[in-house]
Amino acid sequence: MSDRVSSRPPSAATLRRLERASGSLATRAVARMDDELSWFRTMPADQRSWVVLVAQAGIASLVEWCRNPSRPPRLTGEVFGAAPRELARVVPLKHTVDLVKVTVEVMDDFVDTVAEPGDADALRLAVLQFSREVAFATAHVYASFAESRGAWDARLEALVVDALVRGERSEELSGRASALGWAAMSPVTVLVGAAPRDGDVHGATRRAARQVRSEVLVGVHADQLVVVLGGADDLASVAERLSDEFAPGPVVVGPVVDSLGRAGDSAAAALAGLRAARAWPGAPRPVAADALLAERALDGDPIARATLHERVALPLQTAGGEVLETVRAVLAGGGNLEASARALFVHPNTVRYRLKRAAELTGMSATDPRGSWTLQVALALTALDPERSLWH
Repeated sequence: MSDRVSSRPPSAATLRRLERASGSLATRAVARMDDELSWFRTMPADQRSWVVLVAQAGIASLVEWCRNPSRPPRLTGEVFGAAPRELARVVPLKHTVDLVKVTVEVMDDFVDTVAEPGDADALRLAVLQFSREVAFATAHVYASFAESRGAWDARLEALVVDALVRGERSEELSGRASALGWAAMSPVTVLVGAAPRDGDVHGATRRAARQVRSEVLVGVHADQLVVVLGGADDLASVAERLSDEFAPGPVVVGPVVDSLGRAGDSAAAALAGLRAARAWPGAPRPVAADALLAERALDGDPIARATLHERVALPLQTAGGEVLETVRAVLAGGGNLEASARALFVHPNTVRYRLKRAAELTGMSATDPRGSWTLQVALALTALDPERSLWH
């Protein structure tokens, strides 16, 4: 992209004067940045010093280019190599363009002071053409950084999702989460199901998440698609939208947790639910892992068994014998309240009152098909466990 500076480049004397003035010009450029760019004033001292180095290197590269106008300037190494790559992390491309603009303006203002007599126009043209080269180099640096950062983020994302699936609680997880911008993400949930065999699964899932304004981490393990959702107010709606990105079959959403550090619990519940979901052919899509507690418990999930005991069996036990006896009678009678009342020698309204109390304690209705099924499994498993038996 480089043009010849002009038919007569700046003289050697002008270039020597420009070299001697490079430190002063860089300092002046930084001072003007401090005056004109409010965001620059808030930069830490070490980052400001990087900018000074880049400005000095840019002027030195201009001098070398003018001496050898047929050689394209090696701007990436000569100019931007003066600062560590961390500068691209903390200074956005738009701000870097502002820095280049200010530096060029300062150099242009001092052309008449630096140039030998008769050299001002040649030096001004050189500054203008070189600034264009710097603009191209700036875009290249940021594009290269974005490409490498994207590849690194993808690897880091895969490690985080893999750690959640494996149930790891390593200290590295919080550091990886922080690098991905998930350190303070809340709330969080995990969605699992079959992975599509064709297409860009990661890209499609991310685009769908952006449409509903949710942050997302995506991983594919064997034939399973694992999606971590975070930051949205209504994660249930987000999960429903993203379930369209999965292959046919059940999609299970884990419990909502307050941070990525606890997302392993959500992932464990979701994966256990996915294994047990085939026992409920009519399950909605997505289905909450907690709605599959009975199926998970029968499949051998110890967490589901413990949860059923704590949420269902134990509250009924502590509520008193009459409530538990009524629930058992209604379950045995297929939900027929009148028959249950006769078996218990009480009025049907008494049965209704006790069932209402049981529903308040457990969140399960003995007259609802799913509720009665879950109650039956919870009570049966507790009765079979000698340490948790209601009659222990």
